[in-house]
Parts: sequence; structure tokens; C-alpha cells
Amino acid sequence: MAKKILIIEDNGDHRRILVLQLRSIECEIIEASNSEDGIEKALAEVPDLILMDLGLPGIDGFETTIRLKQNPQTARIPVIAYTALGRQFRDKAMAAGMADFFIKTDPPEVLLELVRKYLRGLE
Repeated sequence: MAKKILIIEDNGDHRRILVLQLRSIECEIIEASNSEDGIEKALAEVPDLILMDLGLPGIDGFETTIRLKQNPQTARIPVIAYTALGRQFRDKAMAAGMADFFIKTDPPEVLLELVRKYLRGLE
């Protein structure tokens, strides 16, 4: 069965780019455009990996991750920060419970390797 990846990203263009980048990985993509939708889809779908924008409107990606980590149903799902915010937010992301950190301007190959790493860890 294909692995599930949940993308929680408010910018539609960035979501589309991520979906295109992830095409080389055999997986099912689930999309959410805000924190509330992302939490709801995480609970309903229980994805294998979450790519989380940190700069979500309303409830940001840090708080969304904290909430996911507090729920036993989603606590073990690895969350990778996917952000335009700088590396100075890495420690805050890790403290919130994120497994890794990716800056949107980094080469896409770096993100694909991170995704493969976490999906392999589930096998």
C-alpha cells in the first residue's frame, strides 16, 4: 500500500509545487490549506508523514504540530517543517515536536531525500 503524505500549506502554489516534487515518490498526497483542516485530515487519514508550513494563518505550524503530538492518534507521525522562515526557527520547530526542517528555497532534492528517509523508517 502506498504511503500517505499530508501537506499542510496555506499557499496553493506552494502546495502544487510540493505535489509535483513528490511525484517521483510512490505515495498518496492529502492536502490541507489551514491548521484546522490539517488536524482534521490527520485524524481521519492518519498519514505516514506530514509536511507542515510554519507560517499558517491563525494557528501556526508550531502550534498545529504541538496539538498533533498531544493526540495519541497522531503523536507518532513524523512532521517535517516546510517553511520560508529562516533557519533561526529550527530550534523552535524541533521544540514543537517536528522531526526535521526544510526551507522552501533549498534544492528540492533535499526535501525528497528527507521524505524518503522518514518513509523508509516506517518500513
